[in-house]
Amino acid sequence: MGRPSALREANVDRRSQWASIREAAKRGPLQTLTERELALDEQPMTVYPWRLQRKVKAWVRFGPESIRVDAKIVRSTPLAAGIEFRCEDQTLRCWVWGNAVQLAE
Repeated sequence: MGRPSALREANVDRRSQWASIREAAKRGPLQTLTERELALDEQPMTVYPWRLQRKVKAWVRFGPESIRVDAKIVRSTPLAAGIEFRCEDQTLRCWVWGNAVQLAE
């Protein structure tokens, strides 16, 4: 069973991230790469089944505001990552450039 303090810390981290997401969302909508940037008609795309989705830290942008979130990769191209992350009971999804993503430890 985990350490109670570790569970408490994870819960505090999650709530802090949600607060950051809510604040950033006030400055504009979640941005995603355009169809032109993704070039899905020219680039192969991989869709990961849930058991192969990796946890990552990713930079996302709400309007002009960028924040780093805990996310998971659900699809990718050679240059971009389709990610999803949560804010309370809402799941948010967007495409970001691959170099905006780092595997979580």
